[in-house]
Amino acid sequence: MAQDRLAALLANPYFDAPPPKSLDRNDFPMAAVDGLSLADGAATLAAFTVASVAASRGHFTAAPRRWLVTGGGRHNSTLMNGLRQALGVPVDPVEAVGWDGDALEAQAFAFLAVRSLDGLPLSLPTTTGVPRPMTGGVLHRPLSRAA
Repeated sequence: MAQDRLAALLANPYFDAPPPKSLDRNDFPMAAVDGLSLADGAATLAAFTVASVAASRGHFTAAPRRWLVTGGGRHNSTLMNGLRQALGVPVDPVEAVGWDGDALEAQAFAFLAVRSLDGLPLSLPTTTGVPRPMTGGVLHRPLSRAA
């Protein structure tokens, strides 16, 4: 793992900003791991994921007694063990409470898609810090085919 790269990633002002807040997919460029071996790059990104989750605790009014993890990361023993060590409380996959971790993200995006089709906001000032409720998404219909 590249400690200097990890420190640079964690120096992003996002981590100090209070919620509500949101990130864009381009806020952390892959250049952060350029030139690292595959193993060092993966280890650095895994450590960054763990450290960024741990950093979020500073914005909670009370410390969580348990963390539930969904998405593919819940299958990654390095991430799960790292989270358990960094957070110091139980960290479990969402299946531990009866949720389907493979379907949860798809269900969330389906909910957002229906809201988008109805012209309803997807992002709110209280959730992401946008200045006003914002719609999102663009519906692209297939071109008609001649019979």
